[in-house]
Amino acid sequence: MNMCASMPNIEPKGLDISCNAPVHVVAAVIYSSTDSHKILIAKRPQHVHQGGLWEFPGGKVSEGETPEQALCRELLEELDISIVSYQPLMQVSHDYQDKQVFLDIWSVTSFTGEAKGAEGQECRWINIAELLHKNTSYQFPEANHAILKKLDSLRD
Repeated sequence: MNMCASMPNIEPKGLDISCNAPVHVVAAVIYSSTDSHKILIAKRPQHVHQGGLWEFPGGKVSEGETPEQALCRELLEELDISIVSYQPLMQVSHDYQDKQVFLDIWSVTSFTGEAKGAEGQECRWINIAELLHKNTSYQFPEANHAILKKLDSLRD
């Protein structure tokens, strides 16, 4: 049994949006098992914060949940995959005008299942070089720009 399967399923609880605490979010840079130069990105629904932009899949960490538990839960819910091999990549704090976010970013190198937009979101496997090209058509929320920089620094 993989580590994620042994973790309890903790459903997200409502957040008090009146507080100024950063929203704790996990995000995954998921590498293709067949081509290590490709990663999975997903398009944010139009009705959510930063809607219509591309992102690294993930979501909010629920109260009483570890980032690892949140990562496993979110990727199962959003992509219908169970992660097997993953490690911390970086952390990012970002202030938008309307909210603050704290991102725990993880590198996922092995998973079971076939990744798909389980919540109806568009998902694509994209070559990292294409994603980092200055004329790319893939636009990301500002908080994700630090992740793109990190990926650029890790390229062969």
